Amino acid sequence: MTALAAFEAVTGASGVAPQIEAMLPIGVRPRQLKVRTLLAGMCLAQADHRPAHLTRIHQALIALSEEEKQRLGVTAAWKNGPHLLTYRQTERTFGLVATALGNDEPGGLPAPALQTACDDLLEASVPEQFKHASASVAVDWTDLASFSRPPPARGGDCADPEASWGHRKNNLLRSENELFFGYYFSAGIMMPEENGPPLPELARRMTLSSCRHDPVRAFAPVLTAMPDQGVPLGDILADSGYSYRDPAVWAIPLRAAGAQLVQDLHPHDLFRINFLSALFVF
Repeated sequence: MTALAAFEAVTGASGVAPQIEAMLPIGVRPRQLKVRTLLAGMCLAQADHRPAHLTRIHQALIALSEEEKQRLGVTAAWKNGPHLLTYRQTERTFGLVATALGNDEPGGLPAPALQTACDDLLEASVPEQFKHASASVAVDWTDLASFSRPPPARGGDCADPEASWGHRKNNLLRSENELFFGYYFSAGIMMPEENGPPLPELARRMTLSSCRHDPVRAFAPVLTAMPDQGVPLGDILADSGYSYRDPAVWAIPLRAAGAQLVQDLHPHDLFRINFLSALFVF
């Protein structure tokens, strides 16, 4: 199976393309670039390790074979002859999709429609033989720098109004960190059950949140929505960055959704336990 065929299989199984198409305005002339083709181009550009630029998506689409371009509408029959998709058409369709799936005002969190589309695409990427092989998920977040330069030091706008300043360790000492401008990227990766057979570590859920938002609070609703989407929750493996969060926004809703938390102790909690153990010894 070619990369394009694999991407089309995932996007087709997810059902997100027709759902998004139904959200877009209908113009006088039909759009040449359909949502399913745009999604395929986005996947092709990323799989080829290209930057996530619209120009790279356009380049990936027009580099397809003639048969593929005709099938996907990259080459369309116009009254003056065949017409090859232009960058402006790519920008137009992407802009419509971004508007339909985005928030009315920049808030630093994905709109429900965007998060649902991402959930459906990820779930469709899990092969059928592994969908119910494990209910255990390992979660963590990492830093993701914005494409934009930060706003001026004296204040003002920048090209990415939803990004914000955050802290990252970046392999520094425990007591050190550094600032970065961008987002927190959270992901839940499928893990084998305890004493179960090995499984591929496939991404099950993910989300992106501005650094002005707590990544744990941002990711918890994505995980608790999984049972209603037909994916039961089992063990949730997390490090100490999750264990000391407010139980009302992490532990309690996850346990209510059927999850079992397997978490590292926060260093402060670990100190208290060691201190009490020493007292009992003496």
